Amino acid sequence: MERTISIAVQKSGRLSEKSLDLIKACGIDFSADSRVLKATASGFPLSFLFVRDDDIPQYVADGVADIGIVGRNEYDESGMELDVVRDLGFASCRLSIAVPRGFDYHGLKSLEGKRIATSYPRILSRILTENNVSATPVVVSGSVEITVDVGIADAIADLVSTGTTLKMNGLEEAECIYRSSAIMIANPDLDDEKRALLTRLLERIDAVMMARHKKYILFNLPEDKLDEAAAVIGGMKSPTVTPLMDKGWVSVQSAVDESRFWAVFERLRALGAEGILVMNIEKMTE
Repeated sequence: MERTISIAVQKSGRLSEKSLDLIKACGIDFSADSRVLKATASGFPLSFLFVRDDDIPQYVADGVADIGIVGRNEYDESGMELDVVRDLGFASCRLSIAVPRGFDYHGLKSLEGKRIATSYPRILSRILTENNVSATPVVVSGSVEITVDVGIADAIADLVSTGTTLKMNGLEEAECIYRSSAIMIANPDLDDEKRALLTRLLERIDAVMMARHKKYILFNLPEDKLDEAAAVIGGMKSPTVTPLMDKGWVSVQSAVDESRFWAVFERLRALGAEGILVMNIEKMTE
């Protein structure tokens, strides 16, 4: 019987959706019912555990799951020493200091001697120590925003997206002190067989993630402009070049970073490129 590698994924929520979308994009099929806590994939020796996101580091540390996808904030708050094998980039968020309106805030030193309510005391304490600020974390598990109004704290450190909830509770975001995104963690004691499976899975993930930041372009170009166009495109080792029936013209194919696409497009047009075709890429490797 073929061995599998097990992965812990958030049972529901934004992190869960993006994690499962990534795995599906790797050609791994599975059925996930919200009432089921375990599942087995087809197309790859992978099994799933659907759990609370803050439990994922513990599951991986205990060997209940071999790997997991979790927010870096939950991993750092756990204090556990696991292998962070990939920063997946999605589910970004920020931990910010928020203070009541009218609070004279001029950096973390303004919190000296204050009480700060948070669900992330380990992360907050580390940042306060790094900045030589003596303040008291007040640990709460939810509704952090209300703590200032009811007199439990003088300020808060909480995850912020739009800031709307802060404003509704008379608070203002003062400073971002920490940023997080989804990461893949692994038990450091995986045996050779499971580590080989992890390597195979990471190769698929890398191919999907690389493709998401690239565009495939195809265009016709005067042959005497080829060297200049290659310099403009950059990135990959060499573009693919095919002679056209029209003498002195070639067809060029390559991949470019999406962040550079419009600058590349404009420079190619200036070199006389015609018929520029742009396509999304599903998977790719370098």
